[in-house]
Amino acid sequence: MMSMSYHNPVLLNESIDGLNIKEDGVYVDVTFGGGGHSKEILNRLGSSGRLIAFDQDQDALLNKIDDSRFTLINENFRYIKRFLRFHGIKKVDGILADFGVSSHQFNVAERGFSTRFDAMLDMRMNQQDKLSAFHVVNQYEEAHLRQVFKEYGELRRAPLIAREIVSKRNDNEIKTSEQLKAIVKKYIQPGKENKFLAQIYQALRIEVNQELEVLKEFLTQTSELLDVGGRLSCISYHSLEDRLVKRFIRNGLFEGEPEKDVFGRVEVPFKKVGKLIIPTQKEINENNRARSAKLRIAEKL
Repeated sequence: MMSMSYHNPVLLNESIDGLNIKEDGVYVDVTFGGGGHSKEILNRLGSSGRLIAFDQDQDALLNKIDDSRFTLINENFRYIKRFLRFHGIKKVDGILADFGVSSHQFNVAERGFSTRFDAMLDMRMNQQDKLSAFHVVNQYEEAHLRQVFKEYGELRRAPLIAREIVSKRNDNEIKTSEQLKAIVKKYIQPGKENKFLAQIYQALRIEVNQELEVLKEFLTQTSELLDVGGRLSCISYHSLEDRLVKRFIRNGLFEGEPEKDVFGRVEVPFKKVGKLIIPTQKEINENNRARSAKLRIAEKL
């Protein structure tokens, strides 16, 4: 068993409170990680309750909880409906998602998620996947690279960054994070290095793991899987994720507005529960990775 330093769960009580747990209910934690959120759900379940967890990262399997009420599925949560059906589950009472990269993934240098280490360009959540940051940086056409940095990194100088990378890789493959940093260094504003590199890494990570497409597929399935009155509790860490969660909870759509009936009413799958929740300063002081977290809770209508 790994230590709890694997991942310090963010907004632990707030996110689990948001599920409004019933002792005999069936719940899903789609981002198991170090198991912190799952353990708290199990603490609140009775003997007939059930918890299903998902994590595509092989490392997370080392944190599996020894509890007859618990099942851990080593798969991407984009397949939530398929694997719940496989386990005989058609409806659930609550779904929890914490979309952040785990502390463990950031702290293991060779995974390539952190700007702190010189590592091979990887960034795969599932190390069995073929697409890595190396492939994106060295094989994507300039226009595709530009789109990745603009849309996923929200970088104003995306065209220049993409052009520079393509120019430099023509001489030698870009294999490591330090090589990549050296190439993009000229576009960093003084005093903005950490933010700039975080945006570069975020863009690559989202592309490698198809994070926004996975999020959309997942959210669409939650409205089918949750029983009436069931709760959805989602923790996001950047505006691209949070915007999708917010829009889906409000409209059941990711773009545009829902259609109105002849009486001007709209039919949406969820109602918002409470307001946006962010970590307290105390939690941020104790766990710096919580600083950008946003929790939204919804109830199935």
